[in-house]
Amino acid sequence: MRKAGRTKMRLFFVLISMNVYKPPSGLLERIISAIKKEQEMRKSRRLLFAFFVLLIVSIIAIPLSGTVLVMQMKNSGISYFISTAFSNFNISIKLWKDFALAILESLPVLELISFGISLAIAVFTVRLFLYKKKLLLSYLINNFA
Repeated sequence: MRKAGRTKMRLFFVLISMNVYKPPSGLLERIISAIKKEQEMRKSRRLLFAFFVLLIVSIIAIPLSGTVLVMQMKNSGISYFISTAFSNFNISIKLWKDFALAILESLPVLELISFGISLAIAVFTVRLFLYKKKLLLSYLINNFA
């Protein structure tokens, strides 16, 4: 077993005989800049991942919701109401309330909302990419080039 006194004495001896080491100038700034760069890279990586996930979701959702919307528009008969409104314009002007209600009742609202949401996600994703383009491209160039 070691005695506690000897350990303290060795530590004291090491502290006395140790030369004072001065780090090179600018070391702290380089360390801080390296930490900031790593934080920016992590942020860019998360942003790039979120961008690709949103892009994939929107690319898949737009054609699916668009197809469902077109099918429901054909099945609902809204095209007949609209064609009647344009072919008999005088009658549709006189009965505009009835025509408007008939068109509104036959609209596939849920499909319109799902198509609008998927289209909004796609536009938001492209807008996000264009806004953060410099940050994302620098991440891609630094890591994959």
